[in-house]
Order: sequence, then C-alpha cells, then structure tokens
Amino acid sequence: MSPAPLLELAGVTKRFGGVTANAAVSLAVAPGEIVGVIGPNGAGKSTLFDVITGFHRPDAGEIRFCGAPIAGLRPDEISRRGVARTFQKLRPFPGMTVLENVMVGALLREPRPAPARDAARRYLQLVGLADREGAFAGQLSTGQRKRLEMARALATRPTLLLLDEVTGGVDQRSIPALVDLIGRLRDEGVTLVVIEHNMRVIMSLATRVVALHLGQKIADGVPAEVVRDRHVVEAYLGTAYA
Repeated sequence: MSPAPLLELAGVTKRFGGVTANAAVSLAVAPGEIVGVIGPNGAGKSTLFDVITGFHRPDAGEIRFCGAPIAGLRPDEISRRGVARTFQKLRPFPGMTVLENVMVGALLREPRPAPARDAARRYLQLVGLADREGAFAGQLSTGQRKRLEMARALATRPTLLLLDEVTGGVDQRSIPALVDLIGRLRDEGVTLVVIEHNMRVIMSLATRVVALHLGQKIADGVPAEVVRDRHVVEAYLGTAYA
C-alpha cells in the first residue's frame, strides 16, 4: 500500500492579470521522494513554489500538506507546519554574519538564542560552511550563498524542502558536492522538490520528474521516461538531448 502523499496539489491555478502562470496543476509528492521540476523559463516553476509556500494565493485549486489544507496560509504559518524553501534569487541578510543568518531560521523552532545558535552551527557543519560562520553573508561566493540558504531553510527543521535552482550560477567543480548534499538530506528524512535546469543533476538525483510548460504540467514520471516524452523534448530539451 502506497503511503499517503506528503504534499498534494489539485487543479492549482495562479493568474497575474491576463497571464496564467500555473494552469490547473495537479501533483502529489510522497514521503522520501526527490521530485525534480523542469521546464523552460516562464513555465511557472518558481510561481508554483510561491503558491505552495504562501507567497501567492492560488486563484483556484487545493494544496494539502500532511493531509491538511494550506492554500491561503501565510508563509510563516506554512513554515511552522514543516515546509521550507530556497529562492532562485538569493536572499541572505548581507549585513549579518553567516551564523546569524542561519539563526534566523533556527529561531522558528527554538526561541532561545543559545540553543538557536547551537542548532545553526550544526546546519552550517552539514552544508560545509562551519569555517565561515563569522563572515558576513555579503562576502560569500554564489556557491557559498546557495549553501547558506539551504542551511537557513534546514534550520527551520522542515519535513519538505523546496530547492529553487540550487546549482544555478555555481562553479561546475562545486556541483558534485551540492548533489551529494541533497542526496544526504533525503537520507536524513527530508522530502525534496527541486527546480533545476541542469539535467545531469536531475537525472542523478530525482526519483521522479515533473515537467511544466506555459504553466501546465506536460509530463510526470520516472526521469528516463520524462526526458524522452515527445512534449518535453519539443517544449524544453530539444531533439539533440533526447
């Protein structure tokens, strides 16, 4: 018997004026999965994350997390329920130290500064930034800031983590270590949904792939099948990749 979905979207639609960013998107994410989300720019991938995490309210459809409806809740309410995310456009607090940035996430679960600081240090160790805890976030490289965002999200102790282009803009030599880190997060009990343009990353990580195009879901299945789907090839990958 299959486990109940951790996250479930049914007919989710989001419009901005005359533009439909998400059009009746339905999908389910089971506990322990790593679901890759692919598609061309403007396909509605980041908007879908915004809708799931409360930054935008859907115009139609239902979103359930652990069986309970979350559509329309504030981002902080959704975070407290166990959903965390990173952003495509990095959003650290540049005038705060690396440690202080992660403490912001840890304070969601632990309001006392000393335990929050200890928790932040554990997550910095996990993502490989322990030696940079005293640096200001604005001094970090792109790859380090990506890891910082992951640490800050993990410090909220999520059950579900949404990663938005975590390898984008990162030096190619740093990508294998990021891929290894994402895999270890799943091994530690975190379910992941990953927006990613690097198909090597998707193929090496994802247990399932969802493809979006013009706001619509055009494919959903195991990676080897999705990358050969005619609609995905035409809309995104191209015949050379297939």
